[in-house]
Amino acid sequence: MPRPSSRSNLPLPKLSVKGLRGIADLAIPRLGRVTLIAGKNGVGKTTLLEAVRIYAAGGSPVVLRSILLNREELAAVVGDEGDEIYAPYLEGLFYGRHPLSDSCISISSGNKSQRLDIKLGQNESQESLPLENFSNVDEPLLEIQFRGKNRKVPIRSFWDRTRVPYWRFRGGEIESPSEVSCLSLGPSLPNGEDIAQFWDNVALTDDEDRAVKALRLIYGEEVDRVVVAGDARRRRGRRALVKIKGQDRPIPLKSLGDGAVRLFGVALALANSQDGLLTIDEAENGIHHSVQYDFWKMVMQTACENNVQVLATTHGWDCVAGFAQAIAEAEAGESALLRLERDAEGIRAVEYSKDDLKVAAEQGIEVR
Repeated sequence: MPRPSSRSNLPLPKLSVKGLRGIADLAIPRLGRVTLIAGKNGVGKTTLLEAVRIYAAGGSPVVLRSILLNREELAAVVGDEGDEIYAPYLEGLFYGRHPLSDSCISISSGNKSQRLDIKLGQNESQESLPLENFSNVDEPLLEIQFRGKNRKVPIRSFWDRTRVPYWRFRGGEIESPSEVSCLSLGPSLPNGEDIAQFWDNVALTDDEDRAVKALRLIYGEEVDRVVVAGDARRRRGRRALVKIKGQDRPIPLKSLGDGAVRLFGVALALANSQDGLLTIDEAENGIHHSVQYDFWKMVMQTACENNVQVLATTHGWDCVAGFAQAIAEAEAGESALLRLERDAEGIRAVEYSKDDLKVAAEQGIEVR
């Protein structure tokens, strides 16, 4: 039975982001069970998904570091032995890329008590410390405030794993105060390791059947079943194999094409995101225009049944059209389409109603 789809059950019924990368100040008053975010290149769509990841993790330094490395935000610094090394460039997280001592990243779901603040710390004499100065006795800090907890993480911990491992601070484990899980996909396809791990969590359940049905959106009833082969004790070397009716040997999932990998990966990610969040960057990647409606119908239905909130981005009109058609025919759960726009005053989010989307899809009106 589908779970309640009320917005009160959503981890993020609304979202505000300030001071993160290219976003100075953005407020989104309503997010749906499934929200598709459109907009031009460079307007901040991916940054918005990163904000969701950071918020869900309570500002975890591990997530911050992962985002910087994924963006290849690196800077040359001098190590303890005088050698030059490349470290995550923390200034790349802040708006303008040259933060002052009072610069702050703020991410909120609308509840002031739930706001996450990340700012550059100061030493005990209250003098601002440059990020590249690692020789001070009082190390520069990153201050993370969330749900009444104030953590001070040494900047050095983001790169010097020998002196201060990046997952520890001041002798204690960094624990996220958040209780919301968040998986992220895209824009690249999920790798074999991710697929295998997702599969292990849903094998022999109804979610396994849903993942197989996702493949049938492309290949119809010719898809019989799926198995993940390889030693489960090893993280690498495992692969998904698909049994096609009439074929003697199973076919590797990747041999079926990018669309098959994308659909299967999203279905598994939805199953693994129960009661949490799932972000999908460039959701249309690998999926043919003729499958977009069925794809979004599957996403909306599964998100409702598994109590998952989905935020996805797109550049493609076919993706928007399929999403609009799925919204118009959805029986449960609220979904939303937003377009991010940049003007002289900054970035703003424009929401399209279900009726707007229906007309846009029927008449081919540009809403990207």
